[in-house]
Amino acid sequence: MFFHVLQFLAYIPLKITYPTRFIGKKNLPKGKCVLAVNHTSSMDAPLLAANLFEKKKFLAKEELFRNKLKGGFVKFLGGIPINREQPTLAQIKTALSVLKNNKKLVIFPEGTRRDDKVDNGEMGEVKNGAGMFAIKTKSPIVPVWISRKPKLFRLTRIEIGEPFELSDFYGKKLDDATLSEAGEIINQKILEIGKKYTNGKVRHK
Repeated sequence: MFFHVLQFLAYIPLKITYPTRFIGKKNLPKGKCVLAVNHTSSMDAPLLAANLFEKKKFLAKEELFRNKLKGGFVKFLGGIPINREQPTLAQIKTALSVLKNNKKLVIFPEGTRRDDKVDNGEMGEVKNGAGMFAIKTKSPIVPVWISRKPKLFRLTRIEIGEPFELSDFYGKKLDDATLSEAGEIINQKILEIGKKYTNGKVRHK
């Protein structure tokens, strides 16, 4: 309840300073899903948190939690600390528990923000976490594209694509090759949405 009160209070100031248009909110399923989002800036998570009413959990690099003030804010938004290079078993279990409890988990599959490339329609290398979490919990994946790096008083469009499942991977051994294949599917689904905003020039890099 407290979260939604603050969310309401933050909505109007953010709407003015960082105008954001969401397209495809109807594509968000009820219950659990993995939202796979291209990463453009540090404003990505706050904009998603303020504009999408249901509280979600976000995977956030553990370095953000070293500062108590900043870490407390990220945690309040729903941030879950994770080591981007080698997540611990406890971190993995925490992320999996979100989906097992029928909640939504937001993941930026590129691992780090691409504020230097997104306006040109580029994406970085997609990591394997989103696919692994979705497959292990048999959760749908919702691809999300942020059209460009959010800037003060500049409109940013965020499109929510149709959910899909990696059902062909259910029951398979999740080795590096399998997870890389799953990650490529997620990458392509995100890029398909991005092409709408860059005249078909979105590309993997």
